[in-house]
Amino acid sequence: MLDKNKKLDIEEILKDLENYRPKRRGWHWREDRGKQIYGEFEYHQASKPLKQSIPLPAARSFGNIDPQPDCIITTEIASGRFEDDIRRMRMAAWHGADHIMVIRTAGQSHFDGLIEGTPEGVGGVPISRKQVRATRKALDLIEEEVGRPINFHSYVSGVAGPDIAVMFAEEGVNGAHQDPQYNVLYRNINMVRSFVDAAVAKKIMAWAGMLQIDGAHNANATAMKAWKVMPELMVQHAINCAFSKAVGMKPENIALSTVPPTAPPAPCLRIDLPYAVALRQLFKDYKMRAQMNTKYMESDTREATVTHVLNLLISRLTSADIQSTITPDEGRNVPWHYYNIQAIDTAKQALVGMDGLLEMVELKKDGYLAEKVRELKERAVLFMEEILEVGGYFKAVEMGFFVDSGMYPERNGDGIVRHIDGGIGAGTVVERDKDYMAPVCEHFGYNNLPEGLEKPCDLIDGCTFHKPEKIVFIDELDENDNVYKRLKETEHLRKSTQIKPEVEWTGDGIVATTIFLPCDEDTAEAAALEIGKKMGLEDVVVIHKLSAHPSEGTVVEIKGRVPFTIDISKLSIPKKPEVLDDDIIRKDIERKPMKVVAATVGEDEHSVGLREVIDIKHGGIEKYGIEVHYLGTSCPVEKLVDAAIELNADAILASTIITHNDVHIKNMKKLHELCIEKGIRDRIILAAGGTQITDEIAKEAGMDAGFGRGTKGVHVASFLVKKRWEMEKDINEN
Repeated sequence: MLDKNKKLDIEEILKDLENYRPKRRGWHWREDRGKQIYGEFEYHQASKPLKQSIPLPAARSFGNIDPQPDCIITTEIASGRFEDDIRRMRMAAWHGADHIMVIRTAGQSHFDGLIEGTPEGVGGVPISRKQVRATRKALDLIEEEVGRPINFHSYVSGVAGPDIAVMFAEEGVNGAHQDPQYNVLYRNINMVRSFVDAAVAKKIMAWAGMLQIDGAHNANATAMKAWKVMPELMVQHAINCAFSKAVGMKPENIALSTVPPTAPPAPCLRIDLPYAVALRQLFKDYKMRAQMNTKYMESDTREATVTHVLNLLISRLTSADIQSTITPDEGRNVPWHYYNIQAIDTAKQALVGMDGLLEMVELKKDGYLAEKVRELKERAVLFMEEILEVGGYFKAVEMGFFVDSGMYPERNGDGIVRHIDGGIGAGTVVERDKDYMAPVCEHFGYNNLPEGLEKPCDLIDGCTFHKPEKIVFIDELDENDNVYKRLKETEHLRKSTQIKPEVEWTGDGIVATTIFLPCDEDTAEAAALEIGKKMGLEDVVVIHKLSAHPSEGTVVEIKGRVPFTIDISKLSIPKKPEVLDDDIIRKDIERKPMKVVAATVGEDEHSVGLREVIDIKHGGIEKYGIEVHYLGTSCPVEKLVDAAIELNADAILASTIITHNDVHIKNMKKLHELCIEKGIRDRIILAAGGTQITDEIAKEAGMDAGFGRGTKGVHVASFLVKKRWEMEKDINEN
């Protein structure tokens, strides 16, 4: 079992890996979906809570509830180092992800066999048996920690597709992309080879209970005008669904990978919603996996998040089963830990916030939406009919039907063209002999099984599906590029009190900072790079820039590496203030009402921080029933003390922001001394607050407590109640 207060031990995960077997097989949907009670609220599209999780920031106002939506939430991970991806998976699971999709290295489509060892990938993770097994072993532990099964997913495509499918089935992978059209159109793998391989792979995936997600969304991502390929996308979905079902996959294990074809500033809902509704109507027997369209994703994380939320609205309106959260790192081409977490939280926040939406609104069954839905379906049907007329899918691809920038039936002659006798693996499909027999189970096509045998693998005393001990596990092949060497290089950070910032890999030292510069974009970029260097950052690059005005200013984000480590054992970490439960505070104020006078003292006009601490609107101490008399800003210390005497107050709260010439310390000392002079110091509580105030500074100046940056009403109210208890105890004892 994992300890939530301890980091994942990667070396422990790798230990005895050759003998590890997955704890379960097959896809898992969220449990108890429907009505759920979280705190004081009833949710209508939720699932059962997690054992361990990290709620959204606003949950503090609602009893720290963490409602889980009813649909699966995906996070996509592709750093190239599985030992760091595993750590990110744990973080993602705590935030609510239960579908971990590992994006493999791009070149893997062209490998003609399984990868062994762990070479680093570029733009993805090399999917080797070791990587898969180590990941599944870690996820088996993580799902026990959070209390929900986690689906592990990658790709079954390329010329080694059947080999990968076998390995995935053996290693407990729960879902995979599998679509022969992806191979043909985007990897130029021979058509015949691709469809034969797909049949074999899908048969194996069906045995393992894996969810299959298709690849039709790639047309949206690659077409010059994605909003024009909607009919084609529906045809691609139909071809893969029909093919998968014919091979033997259950419809509930077949999912469409859907992507909205536009993004703002296009009128996206008017275009994207009819498309989503049409898909739901045409493919009602299958699952829907909704994903952002990365085609339009730039380096602006705010822009990506807004588009994500609009996509999530469509997901709620059309009841998506799986919600992808392809993150803003797509725009920056850097898979950072916190982008994964931000995207998961965006999905959770939006889906929970729109809980029960279709109980309150209804999609119109007439007018523009209905007409557009019908039009899209008609275009898709006509597209399919033309494919049949010209001689089938292969012929249609040779004629450039697919990923053409025209809205069907219009064609602009710019579609992807492949040839039936061309591409990778051409001529490698051989017709079987009539007496062909293979001694393995889950075999696609005819297999002449001798009489008396229940299954083909009885001939060899069981295949790897039934006797996993027969699986050959290869650990590492490259002495210079392997996980053990990488772990050795970071050992000083993993097994000591030394830490470095990181965003992707252990100890990568990367930090990012945002700068506003009052100049044009080009000048701002050059200046930002120089600023980064003068800050001591190494390998400084600009990752984002946004013009606020051609001449008035530019926002620039830079990233760079810090050349140092921090020893956390030498840090001075202030104790977190102990806060009382809200009900305890309220009951004590009911027992004995409390009166407080408050002001910003001296010549200080700052009031925002104090008002947030006292005002009920901001969750201040008034919400507990504490009576507050606010005297305003620039209040003389004498006036504050006189008011406390006149009102017979229990406490004085003095805010002091300005620190020139230590005026904040002088004002606190004056307040303390004046209370002594007036004879009330032993019966009044004194507290001071401000951005430069610490508890230590305040007490040295005569206060009972000091409150700095980040103070909330509950901190002050807890202190006041506990201090009064202390004073009452002293009186009783004396």
